[in-house]
Amino acid sequence: MNGTKLGRVSTGGLRAVVLAGLMLAGTPTLAAPQAFAFEVTAYKQALAESLGEEEGIAAFYRARNFDPIWTGADDASRARRLALIEAFGMADVHGLPTAKYDARNLLNKMAVARTERDRGLLEVSLSRLFISFANDLQSGIIDDPGRVDSQIKRELPRRAPADLLARLASERPDMIFRSLVPPTQEYSRLMRAKLELEHTIRQGGWGATVPAAKLERGDTGEIVVALRNRLEAMGYLKPSLTARYDSDMEAAVRLFQADHGLAEDGVAGGATMGEINVAPEDRLKSVIVAMERERWLNLPEGRGKRHILVNLVDFHARIIDDDKVTFETRSVIGHQEHDRRTPEFSDEMTHMVINPFWYVPRSIIVKEYLPLLRSNPGAVGHLEIIDARGRVVSRGQGFAQYSGSSFPFSMRQRPGPRNALGSVKFMFPNKYNIYLHDTPSQSLFSQTVRTFSHGCIRLDDPHEFAYALLAPQEADPVNFFQSTLRTGRNAKVTLDTPVPVHLIYRTAFTKAKGHVNYRADVYGRDAEIWRALQNEGVSLMSHWES
Repeated sequence: MNGTKLGRVSTGGLRAVVLAGLMLAGTPTLAAPQAFAFEVTAYKQALAESLGEEEGIAAFYRARNFDPIWTGADDASRARRLALIEAFGMADVHGLPTAKYDARNLLNKMAVARTERDRGLLEVSLSRLFISFANDLQSGIIDDPGRVDSQIKRELPRRAPADLLARLASERPDMIFRSLVPPTQEYSRLMRAKLELEHTIRQGGWGATVPAAKLERGDTGEIVVALRNRLEAMGYLKPSLTARYDSDMEAAVRLFQADHGLAEDGVAGGATMGEINVAPEDRLKSVIVAMERERWLNLPEGRGKRHILVNLVDFHARIIDDDKVTFETRSVIGHQEHDRRTPEFSDEMTHMVINPFWYVPRSIIVKEYLPLLRSNPGAVGHLEIIDARGRVVSRGQGFAQYSGSSFPFSMRQRPGPRNALGSVKFMFPNKYNIYLHDTPSQSLFSQTVRTFSHGCIRLDDPHEFAYALLAPQEADPVNFFQSTLRTGRNAKVTLDTPVPVHLIYRTAFTKAKGHVNYRADVYGRDAEIWRALQNEGVSLMSHWES
């Protein structure tokens, strides 16, 4: 990483420049005690005035009588300045906006600070830059993801500015900057993938795209050579001179399909060929967006020793124990229609309901069922119509007089084999009315793109999921669950220890071994996030000279 360039100077070369320049920064020559008193007042006045309404930073300086942490002549202040400059030199490695964190511009600011007033202004400027950098690297560049897409329900885990500055004042600055980096293996692997993709792009990419609609085992010719070359460049096939779509190429295509969420048939058909021909620049965008999303989940309290992770676009739900996947199952998520998409958020699973009622969401009642009931009171007879006191309403009176806004009733489906929620639902109570559940529509899990629900998440193996959740509190979780299920009665089962649930959206993600995995941006959210990052100054390979 020391070879990362900043203009024409590497971070290694920059260190020497910084060390030489910072020895003089912030140490004005003062002639007399009277001048000293005047200048100190000028420093404090400049510091206080420029802080304005930034209460967090202001509180930090007031608590230390406005003593500097950046612009002093002592070794500790120089070490902080050097650490900040070196951190800026690594901004692009993390996909941060390089113009915002320009090490040369920062050096120029330091070089022109000669008076105590200059020093006060510089002190505040450096603290602001540090807080901004810390926020961007630790918890995300985009301040409000919900403004990018209203279905991203996340508040960034920002740390208090005064706490960040207090740590910087009392701990080794190089260790502080290291601690800002999200500590997950996923973030480290994404960062490595970013560097590898940049290297690939500098070397010319993966070569020519493959101009074929379909290729399969037994095919020969130049078009197969083009596919061979592309798979070799991406690391899926060992170099060879073959012009035949042989067993090795078929195996390589299967592996590629697995890494891209495609049907693993070994045939390079339309969907597979489309993914094979995606440019490395587009993959790099996905990785940079994934790094930003990983920062959003850099929670101070962590994600939970045990937690549930649902990557919506991977169509899988997983139980994670001590950073290891201990259970996973396929999932179905909300349809692409805007009001049916599954939102992204985190909450805590507190209980499951065995033999659940399905309480029909108001939106479905108004849009789908009420129009049927208005013309035929006996329609959707598998559903009960209930009043505010939970009593079943007779259908004899008819419903033609009601509109969507005046319909006073709820609707529900009783427990049973045809219940829309199946035999169990898993609750993490939230204002979006999203939960995980069983489904009688098992055929949907054979599809590769599973966007069929009204927003909730359906599980392919809900019973096994329940057994895994119950294992810490039941000696025989299988028998406990099945005996409760056989009663046919609606039963709430509380989890002794609530389990954090994180609904995420990653079109690029890694595994401990193998290639980066990529998935389709089914809701278009990552494209929106990339545009938002560009607006913040993030760009592809911005630190490399043309």
